[in-house]
Amino acid sequence: MSESLIHLQKEGKLAILEINRPSALNALNEELLNELTSEINNLEKDPSIRVVIITGQGKAFVAGADISKMKELNADGAEKFAALGQSTFDRIQKSRLVSIAAVNGFALGGGLELALACDIRIGSEKAKLGLPEVSLGLIPGFGGTQRLARLVGYGRAAELIFTGDMIGAEEAYRIGILNKLVKDGEDLISTAKATAESILKKGPIAVSAAKSVILNGLDMQLSKGQELEKKEFSNLFSGKESKEGMGAFLEKRTPNF
Repeated sequence: MSESLIHLQKEGKLAILEINRPSALNALNEELLNELTSEINNLEKDPSIRVVIITGQGKAFVAGADISKMKELNADGAEKFAALGQSTFDRIQKSRLVSIAAVNGFALGGGLELALACDIRIGSEKAKLGLPEVSLGLIPGFGGTQRLARLVGYGRAAELIFTGDMIGAEEAYRIGILNKLVKDGEDLISTAKATAESILKKGPIAVSAAKSVILNGLDMQLSKGQELEKKEFSNLFSGKESKEGMGAFLEKRTPNF
């Protein structure tokens, strides 16, 4: 059997997935995408896990898709490869798990698309990000044209995609791709874990409901999104979690979720 392309570590309610193909700068191929989907599916089945951090080994988060394999594809093969990448990243985004991308280095092409599929992105000051596909005569195929525009707006997305330029972590933070920027000398994974721990202290059903409402609302008119929000808000009053949370607040104690 070949060595696993993803290292899994569990720490209580937190899982860390480290992409382990440093010799190819963690470039995405069919095997790695399938393994990533399998890992997310397995974590979904573990009720103790609520948050997953995704990062890369070495100097890259993910430096893109494997161009040596892509060059061999015809149009039908390319469509299947794009479908695999999109389904993998959709699986991450739509998962009940809260996902945090810890961007440790190069996040280019499919690597940035993977980060965009995560709920939260935390980047090292040394990270470099971009969607350079037009330099290859291509466009992003794993959801990048759609997720980036929704995150930073049409103008900034158009500039990054049309030029294919790579940007530094500070610029990515400034325009809203990165939620947090970790300065040199600070530990990226520790920062990601601190964010995870903050989430894990909150009501798990509420966090899951909030993720679902946000994601589904993006594709709705405002009025429809507010209807969805109202429904989920009221549904939470039927469970024990909200009673414990509000009771703990009034009693000035830490809630036991």
